[in-house]
Amino acid sequence: MGCFDHRQYVSMTMEFRCNLKCVHCMIEDTMDRLKPQTTEQLHALLAQNGMHRKWKGLILTGSEITLHRDLPEWVRMARNSGFEKVRIQTHGMRLGSESYCAELVDAGVNEFFISVAGADAATHDGITTVHGSFDKTMRGLEILDKIPDVVTITNTVVTERSYRQLPQLVERLAHLKQLAQMEFWFYFPMSESDDKNLVASHIAALPLLKQAIADAQAVGRGIEVKNFPECLLGSDRAALYNDQPELYIDDAFWTEFMRNGFYQCVHRDQCSSKQCLGLNTAYVKKFGWHKEELSPLA
Repeated sequence: MGCFDHRQYVSMTMEFRCNLKCVHCMIEDTMDRLKPQTTEQLHALLAQNGMHRKWKGLILTGSEITLHRDLPEWVRMARNSGFEKVRIQTHGMRLGSESYCAELVDAGVNEFFISVAGADAATHDGITTVHGSFDKTMRGLEILDKIPDVVTITNTVVTERSYRQLPQLVERLAHLKQLAQMEFWFYFPMSESDDKNLVASHIAALPLLKQAIADAQAVGRGIEVKNFPECLLGSDRAALYNDQPELYIDDAFWTEFMRNGFYQCVHRDQCSSKQCLGLNTAYVKKFGWHKEELSPLA
């Protein structure tokens, strides 16, 4: 159900500062010690792709990439090296400025991947812990919606605090004409337990997720669901897409990431799914194995 071939993109993590403190942040405990990719490493990747044309799109990301003053210059470098698509991954607050949006688009950004934590200001701002963040992000989406040849994508981390709002979120963004895709990423902690009580029950979230998928399709959105059991989705199985672009990031990130313990399922040996990540350690500790609810795909 998605619109993008992730194999055609490569992602570079160029910044590890952020001006939000989202309660669901995966790297909050490692942000101060993770090192971003250097400009020299970016130059090397651009030169490599200029020679071999392995990728069509470059994603510039980080904790919050718009905090880096060199972002427009990096974008120009990428476009001049032959990348057809340059995407930034952002919480969108700085996009509330028309002049900054224009600067990025003029530099060559033509895809914006924007995090939206909730369907209203109270929920979104409660999750980001910054008052006014929802209004700035919504204004940014609406500014970009008026700029020709710009594509937007939204990403929502689905937690215990946000899953009930999935259908309302689709409705809240329904007016955006250039919103090509909505992504729903089910939260997991980079640890063995859910100390913040943010992991949402797949069983409780399922009917609201399916309603959001149907509503998004009805208004012409692409859909990607991450970190959710494929068998539970039934006729919406095609929405599950856990593939990711190739990622350049500090190796220390993966040490923490592997603590999540994906691919746990009582039916794993009998299941033929190629996309499902099963359950993770924190989820199983909190909700159990769902032996009766889950079933192996033939």
